[in-house]
Amino acid sequence: MEEFRTCPIPPKPQPRPERVSLLTYIRLFRHDILSAQPARLYRARMAEFRTAFFRSYLCNDPALVDLVLKERPDDFPKSNRIRAGLDPLLGNSVFVTNGEVWKRQRRIIDPAFEGGRLKDTFPAMMAAGEAAVARLQAVAGGEVEVEEEMSHAAADVIFRTLFSIPIEHATAAQVFREFRAYQRTQPLLNLAAFLPLPRWFPRLHRGSARRAARTIRGLIADLTTARAAAIVAGTAPDDLATKIMTTADPLTGETFTPAEMVDQVAIFFLAGHETSASAMAWSLYLLALCPEVQEKVAAEAKAMGETPDFSAAARLKYTRDVFREALRLYPPVPMMVRQTTRPETFRNRPVAPGAQVVLSPWHLHRHERHWDAPDVFCPARWQTEAGRKSQREAYLPFSAGPRVCTGAGFAMVEGPLLLALLARAFRFEPLPGAEPVPVAHLTVRAKDGIRLRVTRR
Repeated sequence: MEEFRTCPIPPKPQPRPERVSLLTYIRLFRHDILSAQPARLYRARMAEFRTAFFRSYLCNDPALVDLVLKERPDDFPKSNRIRAGLDPLLGNSVFVTNGEVWKRQRRIIDPAFEGGRLKDTFPAMMAAGEAAVARLQAVAGGEVEVEEEMSHAAADVIFRTLFSIPIEHATAAQVFREFRAYQRTQPLLNLAAFLPLPRWFPRLHRGSARRAARTIRGLIADLTTARAAAIVAGTAPDDLATKIMTTADPLTGETFTPAEMVDQVAIFFLAGHETSASAMAWSLYLLALCPEVQEKVAAEAKAMGETPDFSAAARLKYTRDVFREALRLYPPVPMMVRQTTRPETFRNRPVAPGAQVVLSPWHLHRHERHWDAPDVFCPARWQTEAGRKSQREAYLPFSAGPRVCTGAGFAMVEGPLLLALLARAFRFEPLPGAEPVPVAHLTVRAKDGIRLRVTRR
C-alpha cells in the first residue's frame, strides 16, 4: 500500500535480550510486561515459558485463540494468577469471575449495554466531550499532558452515563483522584503470578494501592447506596446504574446485592475509564505524528454540525478507523491470561492442566505473520481486504467470544466522538525530545505521560 510509505512508525518498547533469568524476568514483568518481551515473540506462532512452578504458553496462532476464546471458553477460565493482582479493587467483579458466577453476572449486566441504550447515553457522552474541549481551551497554546486530560474526559463519560453526575461532583472527583494514585502504583502482576502461594498467604500489594482501593470502594458504596434509596423512592434517573441495579437475572429473579454492585461499578470504572483514557491519549499522539490524518479527522468532525445527534456518530467512519488503528498499536489491555483445566494439545505439543495460556493483543496486533507493515500507523488499512482479514484473525482489543467486553460498542461510540470533538477544536503536534515510551500499568500507558503542543484552530 502506498500509505505504508507515507505514514509514521510510532514508538514501541525496546526488546529485551532473548534469554534472561527467572528473577530478571519477574522484575521486568512487575515493572513493565511490554519491555520484558523479546523480539522473536512478534514472529512466533506459539512460545513456551517455563518456571519451577508453572508453564505458560503465549498463543499467537489464530486457531488457538479461537479455541480458547470462542470454541471452548468454559475449558479455559480466567487465571487466578492475574486475579490476585486486582483483588483489592475489583473484588468479585465480572472481570475476574468464572463459570456460573460469571454467567449470572453477565445476564444482569448485558441488557444495560444493548444497542438501544447506546443512543440513550449519547447526550452524556456529548456533554463530557464538550466539557473536555472547554478544559483544553483553558490550557491550549502550549504544552499539554494529554494522558491526564483524557483520563479526566473518560472518567467524566463514565460518571455521566453511569450515575448522571459530572466529574466535578465531589464524590466523582475524589474517585478519579484516588484511581489515578491506584493506577500508577499497582502493577498488573504481583508475586502471586509467579509463585504457588496458598490463598491465605499475603499478596504483598503495595500499601498505597491497598489504601487507594479501599477509598475507591468506599466512595462507590456511598454512590450505590444513595442510588438504591432513589430507586425505592422512584426518583432515580434512567441511567446505566439504575438499569443494572433493577435488572433481575432471568433465570433466578435475583438482582445484585449492594456488595456485588460495588464490585461491578469498580470494574465499570476500570474498564470504561482506564481503557478509554489509554486509547484516546494514544490516538491523539498518533494524530500529532500524522498531520494529514489529523486534518481528515477534523474535516469529518466539522461535517457533523455543531449539535450532532446519535446518527452523527455513524458518519465518523474515518475517525473510527483512526481509533481502530490506535487500539491495534496500543491495545489498552495488552495481555489476557487463561488456564487449562484438562490435558490439551497446542500445535502438536502436550499442555498439562493448570498451565497458563497467554493471549496477547500486544503481540497479535503487531505480529509479522498477520499484518502488513505491523508497526506502521495507517488508518487506511481498515478499508482493504488484507486489513479486514487481519481484523478477523488477529485483532482483540475487546477480547472475543462470550467474554467479549460488554462495553465494546460503548467504547466505539465514545472514542471516535471525543476524538472528533477534540480534532475539530484543536491542532495537536509532537514535542521534540518527548517521544512517549509505552509501558503497562493497569493498561498500556506512556512511561512519563504523553506531552503534545495543543493550539486552537
